[in-house]
Amino acid sequence: MTEPLRLGTRRSTLAVIQARLVADAVTRASGRAVELVPMSSAGDESAAPIASFGSVGVFVAALREALARGDVDLVVHSYKDLPTEPDPRLRVAAVPIRADERDALVTRDGASLPEGARVGTGSPRRAAQLLAARPGIEVVPLRGNVDSRLGRVGELDAVVLAMAGLTRMGLVDHRVTPLPVDELVPAPAQGALAVECRVDDAPTHTVLAAVEHEPSRRAVTAERAVLAELNAGCTAPVGAHAALVAGELRVTGLAAAEDGSAVLRATECGPPDSAAALGRAVATRLRADGAADLLAAAAVADIADPRGVPVTGGSA
Repeated sequence: MTEPLRLGTRRSTLAVIQARLVADAVTRASGRAVELVPMSSAGDESAAPIASFGSVGVFVAALREALARGDVDLVVHSYKDLPTEPDPRLRVAAVPIRADERDALVTRDGASLPEGARVGTGSPRRAAQLLAARPGIEVVPLRGNVDSRLGRVGELDAVVLAMAGLTRMGLVDHRVTPLPVDELVPAPAQGALAVECRVDDAPTHTVLAAVEHEPSRRAVTAERAVLAELNAGCTAPVGAHAALVAGELRVTGLAAAEDGSAVLRATECGPPDSAAALGRAVATRLRADGAADLLAAAAVADIADPRGVPVTGGSA
């Protein structure tokens, strides 16, 4: 009898839900049983701000090391948490169909934000765009899992979370307002999952190919190319979104000052099989407009004011 595949996952509620979605999809598509192996990451265990970890792989490093050692056969990440620098020991064997990539505003009753509203988010990208659109609001640093952040609504006028996480956890209700991508550009690869296995594990790679969704792969490839070309980490005030429009891949990138005082955007369109090149072209345009200076200033600000808030897991 074939042994079940061992799937490594973080222990947070959202991470386990995402891992179970992948496990069930693999079993349906291939007939191969999959068992979850929960584990913790540095981001889950520490109360330090993400910036103190260097902004690279805070939620994924422990899982990747377990995979490389052979403790598990595959791991599932929120794709936006993965560093853009590849790990030569591993490969993203599958990108399942992407969930809703938008951000969402969660208020007490679904109402619009009042003047001077206090809005919670731990994301410089979200904060910058909110402040640019609504200079009168106060952004309150916020960390923690999805439930704990939702629990701050009331004390705060609103919090901003990813629609994908809210949807996967069954938490979309009248309080949740999705924000259009042209209003709040999402994080690169937001809503997508990355399923990794070892580069030398051809049998597992073959099994995982059954849950690959090529349009989602192309979109996140373009978006992450923007991030990589700007040499920015996952906590930088950088957004990217790619979508098929009239048969072409339309890629939009954003770089911003953390206080919202400057927001740069660039868009490129082209063949879907040129996803990475389109993303790089967007980043090149942003850099020509001054993105490097904005991101350097944001990095200095993070070091000077790390805004440490206790963390209990989750990156929605």
